[in-house]
Amino acid sequence: MKDDKQNFVLFAVIAALILFGWPLIQGKFFPTANPPVTKIEGGKTKPVANPAADPAADGAAAIGDRNAVIASTPRIRIETPRVSGSINLKGARIDDLVLKGYDETVAKNSPPIRLLSPAGAPDAYFASFGWRAQGLAPPAADAVWTPSGATTLTPTTPVTLDAANATGQRFRIQIAVDQDYMFTVRQTVLNAGTAPVPVATYGLVNRVGISKDPSSMTIHVGPMSVDNGGAHYRPDYKDIDEATQKFTTTGGWLGFTDKYWLTALVPDQGQAFDGQFRAGANKAYQADYALQPKQVAPGQSITQVSRFFAGAKEVRLLDRYTDQAGGVAKLDYAIDWGWFRIVEKPIFYYLDWLFRMVGNFGVAIILLTVTIRGLLFPIAQRQFKSMAAMRAVQPKMKLLQEKYKDDKVRMQQEVMALYKAEKVNPLAGCAPTLLQIPIMYALYKVLMLTIEMRHQPFVAWIKDLSAPDPLTPLNLFGLLPFTPPHMIAIGVVPIILGISMYFQFKLNPTPMDDTQKQVFKLLPWVLMFVMAPFAVGLQVYWITSNVLTIIQQKLLYARHPGLKVPVTK
Repeated sequence: MKDDKQNFVLFAVIAALILFGWPLIQGKFFPTANPPVTKIEGGKTKPVANPAADPAADGAAAIGDRNAVIASTPRIRIETPRVSGSINLKGARIDDLVLKGYDETVAKNSPPIRLLSPAGAPDAYFASFGWRAQGLAPPAADAVWTPSGATTLTPTTPVTLDAANATGQRFRIQIAVDQDYMFTVRQTVLNAGTAPVPVATYGLVNRVGISKDPSSMTIHVGPMSVDNGGAHYRPDYKDIDEATQKFTTTGGWLGFTDKYWLTALVPDQGQAFDGQFRAGANKAYQADYALQPKQVAPGQSITQVSRFFAGAKEVRLLDRYTDQAGGVAKLDYAIDWGWFRIVEKPIFYYLDWLFRMVGNFGVAIILLTVTIRGLLFPIAQRQFKSMAAMRAVQPKMKLLQEKYKDDKVRMQQEVMALYKAEKVNPLAGCAPTLLQIPIMYALYKVLMLTIEMRHQPFVAWIKDLSAPDPLTPLNLFGLLPFTPPHMIAIGVVPIILGISMYFQFKLNPTPMDDTQKQVFKLLPWVLMFVMAPFAVGLQVYWITSNVLTIIQQKLLYARHPGLKVPVTK
């Protein structure tokens, strides 16, 4: 009895640590889906001088109204099925881009996602392309380029920008865009001068402030590159503040990744380039690359082609850009699938296929759960068979424990011999649970990472399956004018999850040990608090799995009634 009390006290302490310590662990390793957005202000964008690529990256000294900043410079409109915005002729920057298909929130009148903004506006974020000023005199950073041809950039009408210098070189930037989010930039230099000139193109992405999305051990947000054959989730912004991150490679790309959005510079995949991430003044961060210089003789010209991705990290789209002829190496790795990529991507594609079939992601998750439980059913059958066998040997094992209670080593030997004689595997019953762990984690990653799940409704108040349940009875479901602390703001769906776990545990055979009984009574409610901050979609999966388990247990108990009979001491 004394040992039982000590065990129960120990369990209570562990449960308390899980309950109150989990928010800290969850925040670091499993960030809350779609947390509240916090505004990050930025000032003048002034990166440090870069010998590899002289960037036109200085912004206005004061933050101004975005519309006013955009209207203050001549521009070429961008209009495609997926994006709209404009190209700044002053500096030839792509610095105004809105994603048409994605809204900031689930509110009815929510504005669309703005990905790029010009320097001098809040949250400045832009791309620029030019030439190194080492033996060549390219247009100045504030030069106004002359457009020719189309007046609006569309998938069928590229735009051309021209400029010249005083030494006889003429510069041209042609920008094209596809139906989605990929820009193609052709940079041409015609040497009409009297001497050879070294020509080396560069590209840059500059942003003020860090990402509004939380980065964690499981989901990378921030600088990223693919170089030297591998995908590198670069150190976070604080590390770049301390030291510039440099690399040299042939093929690959570099840029900034948010949870759902990506900007990526893609140099010519057949040429070597120098890439780097660096910090500037006023919380400005820049990714840039420069090609090696090539001599262009008088009367000759050279054209170098790069690409720029700016848009949503859609799984199928990134896979297509990666796999198509002349594709971008490992662009699909912009989604941080991690070690369970081999499980997560098939789950995503199957879940996405179900969604396309039924039109509701919540229903698709339920069907996914039914599929997984169906696949695991033979294993579950073996689990119950193992439970029945373990039940049968419990009286014999109890006798051994009493007989050898003073000799623990001998007792363990005799118990193992009993298992062998009765052909019982005590670990067999754990198989379905162990298999569920990678599946649960994979589904967690799918719900957290893939934009296809973002803002997907289910029923009634559930408007976003990738976010936590917004309703809680603690404020009478929003009727009372206060927001409960995050740790105790348990939503309706987590409560249903706790109830489903309670009834599932109730169907399990009653354990002999009093401490185990207390554990099984408290565990559903501890897990309810643990799961509350996770995406509703993950909770829907678990609730459905619990309901199917309850049905399965009832059927199997009907076939094996001895499983429910408590073992007497």
